[in-house]
Amino acid sequence: MSKVVDITIPDIGDFAEVDVIEVLVEAGQEVAQDDSLMTLESDKATMEIPAPFAGKIVSFSAAVGDKVSEGSIVGQMEIASSDTVAANVEESVAASAAPEKAEPAQETPKQEAPQNTPAPVSSADLPPADMQCEVLVLGSGPGGYTAAFRAADLGKKIIMIERYENIGGVCLNVGCIPSKALLHMSVVLNETREMGAHGITFAEPKIDINKMREFKDGVIGKLTGGLSGLAKARKVEVVHGYGKFSSANTVTVEAADGTTKTIAFEKAIIAAGSRVVKLPFIPHDDPRVMDSTDALELEEIPKRMLVIGGGIIGLEMAQVYDSLGASITVVELGDTIIPGADKDISKPLLKKIQKKYENIFLKSKVTNVEATKKGLVVTFEGKDCPETDTFDRILVAVGRAPNGKLIDAEKAGVAVDDWGFIEVDERQKTNVDHIYAIGDIVGQPMLAHKAVHEGKVAAEVISGMPSAFTPMSIPSVAYTDPEVAWAGKTEQELKDQGIAYEKGAFPWAASGRSLSLGRDEGMTKALFCAETHRLLGCGIVGPNAGELIAEAMLAIEMGADMQDIGLTIHPHPTLSETICFAAEMAEGTITDLMPPKKKKSH
Repeated sequence: MSKVVDITIPDIGDFAEVDVIEVLVEAGQEVAQDDSLMTLESDKATMEIPAPFAGKIVSFSAAVGDKVSEGSIVGQMEIASSDTVAANVEESVAASAAPEKAEPAQETPKQEAPQNTPAPVSSADLPPADMQCEVLVLGSGPGGYTAAFRAADLGKKIIMIERYENIGGVCLNVGCIPSKALLHMSVVLNETREMGAHGITFAEPKIDINKMREFKDGVIGKLTGGLSGLAKARKVEVVHGYGKFSSANTVTVEAADGTTKTIAFEKAIIAAGSRVVKLPFIPHDDPRVMDSTDALELEEIPKRMLVIGGGIIGLEMAQVYDSLGASITVVELGDTIIPGADKDISKPLLKKIQKKYENIFLKSKVTNVEATKKGLVVTFEGKDCPETDTFDRILVAVGRAPNGKLIDAEKAGVAVDDWGFIEVDERQKTNVDHIYAIGDIVGQPMLAHKAVHEGKVAAEVISGMPSAFTPMSIPSVAYTDPEVAWAGKTEQELKDQGIAYEKGAFPWAASGRSLSLGRDEGMTKALFCAETHRLLGCGIVGPNAGELIAEAMLAIEMGADMQDIGLTIHPHPTLSETICFAAEMAEGTITDLMPPKKKKSH
């Protein structure tokens, strides 16, 4: 015998009309007593509402965005109907019910569940292995550890595999974090030299490469140590070694000492990342040839250094070595630096480094490198570059390649394309129902913040939540000096797609805050739909552009238009005002400059 009872909100203290921010169950789902049903958020705290009994969810009417109070009925569940249980049910319902029966919250449309979802594989059905888990995460970068931690928070037993000694992946150990530590120091070095024009003269800084390296490594150590602590707190088991699929439900891990172990899993999340691209005509085995990882080691400061690739990574490391005294040459195949950004956004950076660096060769390429005792002899091809030149060191920064072909994914039935990418749907599911993939390995852009959100989606979908990765855009930042950041559509993309738009550009030469910093080269450019006036894209160049672009990204996600942005009061004097001013330029309401005579649609 069974009994259907109402699910009501229990005593939640003095709070009333509390927002529902997460629903964790759906009709037909079996739950144990005290399993979390939903999450509420007040102005002071978040709280999870537990299942009052074990049983089956018959209906659940509460949805994200609803408001509930103590006694609100949010669904019904079917439970066993023994005399004892029935008595406890009646007592519980009577105690928690409001004086008047609350109306069920109005249902809101939910995303459709993934199609062809297979029945869960129980641990008993898994093949023999040294270890077992509900969810295996292959890779511990920003996407991998986020997926592992989120799934653990949702009650899953997790094993995370990391090839190297420390978790955190490329970003934390040999990418985003250490490069930003060095870039900060490079900006300080440059500022000490530039302040002479404003009446403050410093002696030439004394550089201690070892201490710089210690600072950079210390930042990495703090973060990796923190991640290890979070993994332990969440009971996420970390296995170190090179993991490869050996079947649809197993991964074999080879440790550094050559020993192997097999891990069986019910579901898996591939977060195996990417690696640097190597050019076949370059002697990569020569220690004077560096990739981005090698460059972060600061082994020496060369007299003359060639950077192959004028993208974000190449230009960031060029800035570090330039500030330390190296003479820099950059060669880029495209007709401008930072392909992907609007040319007028990257132009101020190009103009600045053209004055500082020895050479910047655009629409040019390297065709050969010969290692000699005197140096690395480079052969160029391009309009303005020499036929050959000799450098002390070369940094190869021509991009990254996904690791899809290095994990034996085919043994699990996972499809990998010729480039090494794994195709996924908006729920991060591969062509194999119980295997998901996130991060660099699923496609461009190869950015940590994209991987983080994909990791959360994969973990939540595995846990039965209706999550999906459907961002309006993904922002990009070059942490150069000046910084270059953009979000949404670029002007060239709008032109290529035939989308009518209106543009507002505000030069930082008219910004009081920018001028007070001694910087006038910046610009904020906003692109709006000609019909709806909603923000479609934004580009910013100047100090702290990477911080400022977040407002534009939020505006894009929220569907804000030029009037929304222009009427939002920004603090003065700040660089953030420039986003407001760019919107006012497009709208024709600007007072800090002469407004455009006529708004133009492009």
